[in-house]
Amino acid sequence: MAIRFLTSGESHGKALIGILEGIPAGFSLSSEYIDKELKRRQGGYGRGGRMKIEADHAEIISGVRWGKTIGSPISIVIENRDWKNWREGMSAGAEHENSLAPVTRPRPGHADLAGALKYDFKDMRNVLERSSARETAMRVALGAIAKKILSDFGIAIGSYVLRIGQVNVPGPSVSVKYSGDDLLQVFGKAEKSEVRCPDEKTTQKMIRLIDRARKEGNSLGGIFEVFLTNVPPGLGSHVHWDRKLDGRLAQAIMSIQAIKGVEIGMGFEMAHGFGSGVMDEIFYQGRKQATARTATGFYRKTNNAGGIEGGMSNGMPILIRAAMKPIPTLRKPLMSVDIRTKKTFEASYERSDICAVPAAAVVAEAMAGLAVADAFLEKMGGDSRREVMRNFKAYIAYLSKF
Repeated sequence: MAIRFLTSGESHGKALIGILEGIPAGFSLSSEYIDKELKRRQGGYGRGGRMKIEADHAEIISGVRWGKTIGSPISIVIENRDWKNWREGMSAGAEHENSLAPVTRPRPGHADLAGALKYDFKDMRNVLERSSARETAMRVALGAIAKKILSDFGIAIGSYVLRIGQVNVPGPSVSVKYSGDDLLQVFGKAEKSEVRCPDEKTTQKMIRLIDRARKEGNSLGGIFEVFLTNVPPGLGSHVHWDRKLDGRLAQAIMSIQAIKGVEIGMGFEMAHGFGSGVMDEIFYQGRKQATARTATGFYRKTNNAGGIEGGMSNGMPILIRAAMKPIPTLRKPLMSVDIRTKKTFEASYERSDICAVPAAAVVAEAMAGLAVADAFLEKMGGDSRREVMRNFKAYIAYLSKF
């Protein structure tokens, strides 16, 4: 493992804290760059009231000096503006115990009951505060650093929403025929959409569906796709299960709150056809025609594998698709059982989103960036930007002569 990270903090606590270790020295980094990614996470039609309260700002408190990384762990703090309303209820001091009524009615679909059973809690706020998707703000902040590192080597990351509820983008659901340029164009269109959907007509249908869910006190899930372009072949490895790049990406994306399924490339659709119809045939165009994107004269006309074969990147765009379940916190609550009285009640309601699929896609970009940056630095090595760049150029030169 080249890099690793930790996040801490509760949804209504004083702040979120993140530590990212393993970033070489000499890379440019600023709070302003990270804040732009945080703003993207807070957008999207169907978000809840908290997005009006929080305007996230990443304060870099270590690991960066005069705009450059210095090789030591990077630590970031994001303050929770809502903390002023929860000072006693979420206080670390014992003197404030019982200042807030306990949460004893677990919400179906949340971590509430399982967490209470595991940690012996009679107040499930101890669970829901940490399991909240508020934590993903820090993932986006740390992922922004990974994305910045990768961009120095020409690797771009983006995402777009393909489906919300029963409304989906028309045509093939898999972008396996897209080139890197195509994917960037689709991403550009998605960034202009309130639901981060690249199709304008579908955007309007999605908005109307979200409005309907809001009136009914309901919520919606959906499907989004994350891509990485210009990834050199050879990241990851086939030799051990935990070094396979697709496995690392799947775990990273699956760890995001409310994500219930992950596919690489064609994914489950591969199971529907014959092998001859889904494997990506290999061709050779000669070294003189090789580009920085292919690095070698080898190329594929299709990308059903989603840029990964045998646990390694193969030079094609990496495609990851994920399914997000509807937000389980509903204004129209489901039935549950009070953990103290064992009586049946309507589950408690915490302020929540109607649809967070557009935001989840931004979080997935961050997680994909962290996973690929880890594999990239593992492969290229180096303690400074200059050393990593030298190793990267040497590797590309080697590939071009293969």
